[in-house]
Parts: sequence; C-alpha cells; structure tokens
Amino acid sequence: MVDSMTPVKRQPESLRGRLRVKPGAGVDLRSIAPDETFGYRKDTAQAKVAGDVERLVDLQERIWAERAHRVLIVLQGMDASGKDGAIKHLMSGLHPLGCRVVGFGVPSAVELAHDYLWRVHQVMPGNGEMAIFNRSHYEDVLVVRVKSLVSEAVWSRRYDHVNEFERMLADEGTTILKFFLHIDQEEQLSRFQDRLGDPTKRWKFKMGDLEARQQWDDYMAAYADALSRCSTDAAPWYVIPANRKWFRDLAIGEILADTLDDLKPTFPEQADLPPDLVLT
Repeated sequence: MVDSMTPVKRQPESLRGRLRVKPGAGVDLRSIAPDETFGYRKDTAQAKVAGDVERLVDLQERIWAERAHRVLIVLQGMDASGKDGAIKHLMSGLHPLGCRVVGFGVPSAVELAHDYLWRVHQVMPGNGEMAIFNRSHYEDVLVVRVKSLVSEAVWSRRYDHVNEFERMLADEGTTILKFFLHIDQEEQLSRFQDRLGDPTKRWKFKMGDLEARQQWDDYMAAYADALSRCSTDAAPWYVIPANRKWFRDLAIGEILADTLDDLKPTFPEQADLPPDLVLT
C-alpha cells in the first residue's frame, strides 16, 4: 500500500492523449507550436520510430487475416505540410495487399453531379482493409469555404453531415484516425524553396500553392473550425506538430500503433481443417 504522504510518480501522457483534440474543445492553432517535440530528440527517436513500424507490420497482418476491422487514416494539411512524406513512412510498415492510398483532388464532372460525400464513400476500406486519404471529404469545409465555391449556408451545414457520416462508419466497424499536419509559414516557404531548387521535386510545386499561401489566415480559421467541430469520440482529430519531419513520423506512428493495438486483432483459427490433416 502506498503511503499517502509519498508522492506518486505519474507516467507521462501518451502522444495520443497530448495531441488529440478533445470533443467539443475549441482549437486555437496559434497556441500550438508546429516545432514542438515534447522532449524527443531526432538522434534518439530512430529506435522508437523503427519499433512502431514493426508494431504496425504485425498489427496490420492480424487485421488483414481476421477481417473484422476497417481502418481509415485521414491526412490533412497545408501544401508542403508533409502528407506525402507521412504516407511514405506509414507504407513502410503496411502491406499494399491490405492497404490503399487515395488522393482527393479537384472533383471530376461525374463527382460534381453527385453529393460531395459520394466519391468518398466509394473508396472506404472494407473488412480487413486500411485506407489512407491524402486530403479527404474535409476539403468541402476547407478549400470550398476559403475560395467561396459555395455559400456559407451550404458549407456550414456540412460539419453535421460529416459527423453523422463518420459516426455511421464507426458504428459499422470502421476505426477512424484524422491527422492535421501543422506547419508554420516559414517552414512552408523553406520547403517550397527546396522544391524549386531540386529538379526531382520541382514537379510538386504549383502556382496555386502560392495563392493558398496568401490565404493562410483564412485556411487556419477553416481548419480550426473543422478540428473543433468534427473531433468526436468516434472519429478524433490529432494536431501533429509537423515542422520537424522526424517528429511527424514518430507521432503518427505511435498514435496509429497504439490505436490498432486497442483493437486486439488476432489470427483466426481454421476450424474447418481436419485435426488429423497430413500433407504429403
């Protein structure tokens, strides 16, 4: 029994707890440092990152074999925030057979002829599958809002649509994790300059990126509203400080591995095999 006068040593809060947007909590992105690392250092984080990748390898294999869970990973962020880099890191621990990446660009004419969630629902993961969204249905409360592509009356009602859509997915067995990759304008400028200076990366740069950069404050306000209004118990948002790429990968890897571990996936038994089966 612990003496009541003895100080209790508390374990540090997990990154999942630190970075999760609490349901109903307002988000002020100006108060969240994009270069925060919570005491982790690049030179000592490598082993942890590698360990979490190994955890993901095992967990995904179990999920694929069991076919009892569906997992959706949403990545959102400003241009050059690291969505592609995060996907490359995650895929190093995931087998393509049970995982696919879906990118959401400008809707096609066919997609525009349907409701805005139509194209999203078609690519949701099935039993045993994981899907990673590079951008997502949230573009319809982000870029659509900032560029005034629809009226405020239209985009403002979509928060409720999204929450109900995600609640339905969760009720039907989908585990949803949403990551906002949080960088500042200085880091974005540095990454843009790197892209322009590297012939192998210049293709990533688009003039439209500069237009979005000029609307930075409008985008931050739109992201803050989406994070505040659409982080739920069924589909939580995580704000990932992403100025440092290594910490971005560490945080996403830990949160994903911890969440999948909670599912307790197991390899199924082959009950239909005869107990005396002998292979010759």
